[in-house]
Amino acid sequence: MNTSVTNTARLLGAGLRALLVLTLLTGVLYPLAVTGIAQGLFAGKANGSEVESNGEVVGSSLIGQAYNLPLKEGQETPAPDLKWFQGRPQNGLGSNSVNTQYRLILSGATNRSADNAELVQWVKDAKAAVVKDNSVPGHPVNPADVPADAVTSSGSGLDPAISPKYADLQVQRVAEKNGLPADRVRKLVDEHTEGRTLGFMGEPRVNVLELNIALKDLAAAGR
Repeated sequence: MNTSVTNTARLLGAGLRALLVLTLLTGVLYPLAVTGIAQGLFAGKANGSEVESNGEVVGSSLIGQAYNLPLKEGQETPAPDLKWFQGRPQNGLGSNSVNTQYRLILSGATNRSADNAELVQWVKDAKAAVVKDNSVPGHPVNPADVPADAVTSSGSGLDPAISPKYADLQVQRVAEKNGLPADRVRKLVDEHTEGRTLGFMGEPRVNVLELNIALKDLAAAGR
């Protein structure tokens, strides 16, 4: 009997010591080491790829933002603020089960097939809106020139970037709304166009948040 109690106590003590050691290693030392390495070598990415403007964090380069006007009385969906470059659709096509206008930091797709009647109508409505919003006097938008990313949300619904073609399509409208020369705004787009990752992965893209921060600075400078 005494031997049995002694063995049980010994095993229990060994188990508790192993628990404490493993808790210290995996719950304290390892997280501290990983955090230290991340902060030392990849601080920006480790902290959420934050984007700053005038010394304040205004968002993340990995998550899109909406640029809309305040809701009017009786209005359910805000209208886009057309002085800013617009990202991929966040309502209609982007109203999926987990992400509506970037209100939730979750991701998900619409999960509708290409021949779904509702999806087809969304695309038609989105294209009509893009043509209407971006057609300015002397510079009408041809519906055939509207790129796919202008009328469809991304698979995650959180895509922060648009194609250079969609950014270029918005140049005339943005220039007019901000009282800026179109060639200067187009140059701004060129300056913020990123190429394919490592030269061959993905597609060229323009981060909308970073582009709009630069646009704000340009408009403030009055150039």
